[in-house]
Amino acid sequence: MPTYCSFPHLARNLRAQRGLQAVPDAYVPVIKMKFDGIEIDLLYAQLAYAEVPEKFDITDAIHLKNIDEKSVLSLNGCRVTDMILQLVPNVDTFRTVLRAIKLWSKRRGIYGNVYGYLGGVSWALLAARICQFFPNAAPGVVVNRFFLVCTRWIWNASNPVKLNEIKDSEYGLTHKVWNPSIYPRDALHLMPIITPAYPAMNSTYNVSESTKSVMVEEFKRGLDITMAF
Repeated sequence: MPTYCSFPHLARNLRAQRGLQAVPDAYVPVIKMKFDGIEIDLLYAQLAYAEVPEKFDITDAIHLKNIDEKSVLSLNGCRVTDMILQLVPNVDTFRTVLRAIKLWSKRRGIYGNVYGYLGGVSWALLAARICQFFPNAAPGVVVNRFFLVCTRWIWNASNPVKLNEIKDSEYGLTHKVWNPSIYPRDALHLMPIITPAYPAMNSTYNVSESTKSVMVEEFKRGLDITMAF
C-alpha cells in the first residue's frame, strides 16, 4: 500500500505530470503538480481499509476511525466541501456568490491563508453562512448582504461563523475539536470561521490584528460600492 512518502515516486511515472513536489510539512500535507497543463494540489489520506468500500460517503465520520491526524486533515478538505453544498439553501446561488467574492478578494489583495487573510475554504464558508441568512435572495442581493453582515459582525472567538452546531465527538472519536472555552489558543483566534465537518476546526487561524483590520475596511468599502447599485 503506498504511503504519503512513496506516492510521489509512483506519481512521477505518470507521463502527463510535470513539476511534482511533495510538501509533507504543510498543515495539510499536499502533493503539488501540473497534470496535462493543469495545476493540481493533491491531498493524500491513508484509510483503515484494504480497499475503499463501494458505497463510500466521505462525510460520514466513521471513516476517521483508526487513521492518523494528517489523514484526518486531508479527508476533511473533501468532507467540508461536500457538507457546505449540503448545508446551503440554494447551491446555484451559493456558487454564483462565491465566484464573485473570490474574484473581489483576489482583486483587493486579501486572499490567501499564507498571507494572513482568508483562504478559499474560509471564503466559501463565509459565503455559505450569508446564503443561510438569506435563503430566498438573488445572488446580487446576497453579495450586498455579505458585505453588510461582515461589516457588522462582532469578530472574536465568542462569536464564530459556523454553518451547523459543533459536535464534540462522533462514533466515540476523540479528535481535537475547536473550543475556546477549553483551549486557550482557540480563544485567541480573531476571526474564527469554523468548518462544519467533525472534527470542527478554525479555518482562519493565520489571521492577525493587522490583516483583520484590512479585511474589515474592505468589507466596508464593498458595502459602500454595492449599496450604490
